Amino acid sequence: MASRALAVWQNRQVVGLLVRRDLKVKYQRSVLGYAWSMLEPLAMAGVYFFVFGLIFNTDRGVPGGDDAPGGYLLFLISGLLPWLWFSTALNEAPKALISQSKLITTMKVPREIFPIAVVTRGFVDYLLTWPVLLLFVFFLGGRTTLMGVLVWLPAALVVQYAFTLGVTFLLSSVNVLVRDVERVVRILNRILFYASAIIIPSGMVLAADSSFPGWFKSLFQLNPLLGIFKMHHAVWYPADAPGFAAPSDAGGFALTTALVGAFAFLIVGYWVFRRLETAVLKEL
Repeated sequence: MASRALAVWQNRQVVGLLVRRDLKVKYQRSVLGYAWSMLEPLAMAGVYFFVFGLIFNTDRGVPGGDDAPGGYLLFLISGLLPWLWFSTALNEAPKALISQSKLITTMKVPREIFPIAVVTRGFVDYLLTWPVLLLFVFFLGGRTTLMGVLVWLPAALVVQYAFTLGVTFLLSSVNVLVRDVERVVRILNRILFYASAIIIPSGMVLAADSSFPGWFKSLFQLNPLLGIFKMHHAVWYPADAPGFAAPSDAGGFALTTALVGAFAFLIVGYWVFRRLETAVLKEL
C-alpha cells in the first residue's frame, strides 16, 4: 500500500491534468461557463427555500433558534454546496474507470488516480462556489467562530473527501463487473439527500419527542453524511456541532459515525478496488 501511495503521489500531476481537462470540457461552448457552478445551487436553494422555508416553515428547526444569524436560507445554502460536491462524485463514481478505459489500458499510471480525479474535480467545483456562500453570509448577517473556521470547516472537508473517495473506489470497480450499480446509485443519491439533514435540520428528527421512535433516530445517525453536514453547518451554526453523545440525545453520535464511517468506507472501498483490479482490467 505504501508503494502504491508513493506512485499516486509521483503521478499527482496526472490527477491535476485530468481535473483541468474535465473542468474545461464541462464549461466549453457554454455562454455562462463558470457561472453555472453558482446558478445551479442558487436555483436549488430558491426552490427548497420556497417549499421548506416558506410553505412548511422549517425556520423553527434552525440550530440556535429562529433568531440564529443567517436563518434557514444560510443553513440551506451551506448544506447544498458541499452536497453538490458529493452528489456529483457519487453520480460519476460508477463511470470513473469505464469512461477512462483507453487511458487505463495504455498509460502506466496507478489506476487509483482516476477515482481520485473524480473526487478532486468535485472538490474544486465546490471551492468555486464559495463566493456564493460568502455573499449569502454577508447579506444574511451570518457569523462564524474560531472553532468553526479552524476545526469544523477543515474537519468537514477532510472527512467528506475521505468518505467520497472510499465510495468512489468501491463503486468504480464494482460497476465495471456489475452494471446495475449505476441504477442503484441514482436511487441512493435521492435517499441520502433527504437523510443527511441538508434541507431539514437534524434537530427536527433527533429532538422530536414522539414523532420518531428511538430505533429510527439511531438509524438516522448511522449515516456518516449526517455528521459531515452537521460539521459544515457548525461553521455558521455552532449549535449544530456534532458530538459523541448517546444516540438518544439531540446531538447524538453523529461525529463518531462520520469519522468511523468515512475512514471505514475509505479502507473497505480501496480494499475492494485492489482486489478487483485484475478482473476490472480484463473487462476493460
